[in-house]
Amino acid sequence: MFFLCSASVVVLSGCFAAVSDAATSMPAAATSTAAGRMRQYDITQFGAVGDSKTKNTEAIQKTINAANEADGGIVFVPPGIYLTGTIYLRNHVTLYLSAGATLLGSTDLADYPSNETTFRSYTDHYVHQSLIAGENLHDIAITGRGVMKGQGSDRAFSVSASDRGYRRRPYIIRLVSCRNVLVEGITLRDSPMWVQHYLACDNLSIRGVTVRSRANNNNDGLDIDCCRNVRVIGCNISSGDDALCLKSTADRPCENVVISDCVLSSACNGFKLGTETNGGFKNITFSNCAMYDVNLGGIALLIVDGGTLDGVIVSNVTMKNVETPIFLRLGNRARPFKDKMSAPGVGRLRSVVISNVVATGCDRTGSSIVGLPDHLIENVTLSNIHLTCEGGAPASQIPGEVPEKPADYPEFNMFGILPAYGFYCRHVDGLTLRDVAVRFDKPDQRPALVLDDVRNLALSGLRAQGTTGTQATIAMRDVSRALISECVAPMETPVFTWIDKGCERISVIGNDLSEATRPFVFAEPSLAGCLFESANRTGRVPVAPPASTTAPAAK
Repeated sequence: MFFLCSASVVVLSGCFAAVSDAATSMPAAATSTAAGRMRQYDITQFGAVGDSKTKNTEAIQKTINAANEADGGIVFVPPGIYLTGTIYLRNHVTLYLSAGATLLGSTDLADYPSNETTFRSYTDHYVHQSLIAGENLHDIAITGRGVMKGQGSDRAFSVSASDRGYRRRPYIIRLVSCRNVLVEGITLRDSPMWVQHYLACDNLSIRGVTVRSRANNNNDGLDIDCCRNVRVIGCNISSGDDALCLKSTADRPCENVVISDCVLSSACNGFKLGTETNGGFKNITFSNCAMYDVNLGGIALLIVDGGTLDGVIVSNVTMKNVETPIFLRLGNRARPFKDKMSAPGVGRLRSVVISNVVATGCDRTGSSIVGLPDHLIENVTLSNIHLTCEGGAPASQIPGEVPEKPADYPEFNMFGILPAYGFYCRHVDGLTLRDVAVRFDKPDQRPALVLDDVRNLALSGLRAQGTTGTQATIAMRDVSRALISECVAPMETPVFTWIDKGCERISVIGNDLSEATRPFVFAEPSLAGCLFESANRTGRVPVAPPASTTAPAAK
């Protein structure tokens, strides 16, 4: 045992004390008026050998236990490769991985005992094992510049079993019902399952963590589940499944979460709320992040298992090569989180603000905001959004009907190619679109914006690209109480706004529609009375064109 002699991050009496890190030396002395000097415990002094072959589970656990029994300390992992099975953290202990240190997960399943937690959630159906484990702990930390490697591609962690190998694929880190938790600076590689799972934790900080894991199925980079008071800052994640995912796999919400300054890449979604949503999500911010090479949705906000999503802000996000930038879905998969529990009712998705988003290299599907006929998404604002998609869809590919699919697994492509190349919005009450610009790389004959069963719409500053053969820039049906202003009709636009059945109280004021051959077209002549228009610059044909027989997009 030694006193600290370099720099680190330690946890003292529930407070985080941070100082700089020295790459090659042991953690520095840290003092507290309450605790005095924190002691350092070197795992090699307890028998650990960093030769990548010796199994060190018992030695590392003895070191952690010794620090805990001495009322806390730092467990120091020096340079070397330390093969190990499950390690259990203890209260008031910091596990410090020095630069050049690797905790190498064993490929022997016997080294990962099953840990069925007292906190019940839907993850009871998943994995019970992990390399790093802890439940009902407080004042703990995992820090340093070292690596944890799960060897997830090894045949021992096969997914061929009927349960998709859930009982054979441990997480790297799983902490349950813990409070005052810090994870900082480390690198996590090649997990057999989710890389990190924090369930029902309070006061959780994850800073500067690097994830590189595309070794197996379900390789989520970071899962925050039913947690409160969370900060995720400056992480760099490249993962085989969702990069950064918030879940609520029990009836406790994920709430008061701040995420910023992260770089994300994923074979699935970049930033996702869901899929499990039983407890819902409240007071979430996601800002100042960059995404690249994301194979599904960039921003996916979901409610499908009951629960309420309320108060989510996404801002200052760039995306490159993301299939679909924005996907909001209120569905009704209705999966209970416990066996023999009644199915939850339909949840609520409301009060979402997404702003300052730039996305390029998106596929042709389109972004969507889609609720259910009797359960509308409420109060969504999108502002200063700039999207460039692949395009290339001819009018013949515009779907005549978009199915509801209330119980289907929510994914951006669940409806197939959408009626709009920009945004398809259906079953929404309170939708604000401000300064939205949508473009395509290849000519696309779909409308830029399709609105179906939308109430209380405020659309201003739309800038869209048009092409020969496009039926309309905006197509709407069953839209009521809408204000459209400060928009500019794109060049080569036969029709700016297509107004179909069920529309009422549509006000179009102060737009430049001079490039549109027809500013408005009504599916039925009787619909002309729903429109109030004023102070619009129009071009070749005045308002009130003849009716058309075919709508550009159907329900």
